[in-house]
Amino acid sequence: MSAQEAQQSLLEEFEFFDNWMDRYQYIIDLGKALPDYPEEWKTPEYKIEGCQSQVWIRPEAKDGVISFAAISDAAIVSGLIALLMRIYNGRTAAEILATPPDFLQVLGLDKHLSPTRSNGLHAMLERIFAIAKATQG
Repeated sequence: MSAQEAQQSLLEEFEFFDNWMDRYQYIIDLGKALPDYPEEWKTPEYKIEGCQSQVWIRPEAKDGVISFAAISDAAIVSGLIALLMRIYNGRTAAEILATPPDFLQVLGLDKHLSPTRSNGLHAMLERIFAIAKATQG
């Protein structure tokens, strides 16, 4: 499944929810399913600045594919990470850079997050895209 297809799939999943309380709960549940993130990776190198909560994203590029490990100490932010991982994890730099986060506007997610959460989400996206640009060389 391509990154664009992953976005479309995510949008279709959110259509099942009638209200934002259900959507928030779904996002939180997605975050609870994130893989474990080792304590030794919680370093300043991987920490995302600009987030209200603590967030770490650790990239690994292998054979042209970028994989991310990420975690937050906040449930909703972990869920936002899970959304981003569905779209951008395990992709080439070119595919990441060619896939703007259109799902944010379509879902109206930016409008339903607090300003600090929205800023944090954009800081995570900026890091993912910066990693892709650096990997692409």
